[in-house]
Parts: sequence; C-alpha cells; structure tokens
Amino acid sequence: MARPRAFDVDTAIDQALHQFWKKGYEGTSLTDLTEAMGINRPSLYAAFGSKEELFKKAIDRYVDGPGGAVGRALAASTAREVVEKIFSLYSDAPGDETRPMGCLLVQGALACSQENESVRGALTAKRLEGELALRDRLKRAKAEGDLPKEESASDLARYVFTICHGLAVQAASGRTRAELRRLVARVMATWPGSEGST
Repeated sequence: MARPRAFDVDTAIDQALHQFWKKGYEGTSLTDLTEAMGINRPSLYAAFGSKEELFKKAIDRYVDGPGGAVGRALAASTAREVVEKIFSLYSDAPGDETRPMGCLLVQGALACSQENESVRGALTAKRLEGELALRDRLKRAKAEGDLPKEESASDLARYVFTICHGLAVQAASGRTRAELRRLVARVMATWPGSEGST
C-alpha cells in the first residue's frame, strides 16, 4: 500500500505561494520551497510533479485568495468606485505585514528567461483575465450611462491595469502607502466624468 502523505497539500501550496510571491518564479529555488514547505524534494515532485506545476497551483491559489479582491471590486455600483477599489488593493499594500509587497502576477514574471516562457505565459493569461473582466464591467457602465459612450472600455481597462502593475512595482521597491495613494488620486483626477478630466 502507498504510504499516506505526511504533509497537508493545501498548507504546502500556501507556503510555496509566499515564497514565489516574495522572490518570483526564477528567484525561488527548490531549497527555498522545500524548507518553507517542510518537505524533501522527492515529496515535492511526488505531490506536484515539478516546480512549474507547483507554481501554477500557487497562481490559482493567489487568484482565488488575495487576487480575488479584484473580482469582488467589480461588484461596486459605479465604474469609478470599481476602479478606486482596484487601485486601493495595490496602493494600500505597503504596511500590510501579512503579505509580500507587489503583485505575484507581476513580480513572478519580471525576471523570467526564455526557457520559462510557459510560466510567463501563464502569468500573462491570468493578468489578461482580470483586464477582460474589468473591460466587461466598463462596457456595462457605458450601457448604463455611467461612462461616456465615446470611451473605449478596452482602452480604459488596459489603462487601469497598466497603472496597477506600476503601483505593484513601486510597492515592491519600497514606496509608502501615502505615496501610492497620492499617485492614485492624481490618476483618478483624469477619470472620465471627473472635474478637470479631458
């Protein structure tokens, strides 16, 4: 009979997620993972197949957990509130000691080499899911008269997440919550319908 695993898989994925979030995919070694997860390499391979497969499970856990707040923000009543809630997820990250700085979907891909193109592709696909979900929400806002009809929902969604990814990099670089909130306020001053926006 096969011996039962001596570790909890869900807990192990959470521990791996934290390592990948701090160090990115390539910056996280197998030793980092096995020490954080409290298992040896044969156990890691037996449970997850490879470092890449473990990373993909960690991405899914991230999207369902910390990253899931983006999906919840889409339920806000106006497009402006949706975008403000999304920005706050990124601008308010500094000072939260329960999580690494930045965004796993951004940080994880910053130093991926060509041999790890599939990892970069998986991260790109997850980022695109968020952008498309926001695009659809902004299309609804246009249909409801909450955004000017001449605005492009696709362009606005891409713009919002370009700002978010910049905020994530700034947070990982040590910018404070106050600094990032000032940046968000400047961006929101140009949101369609805001005074002074064009």
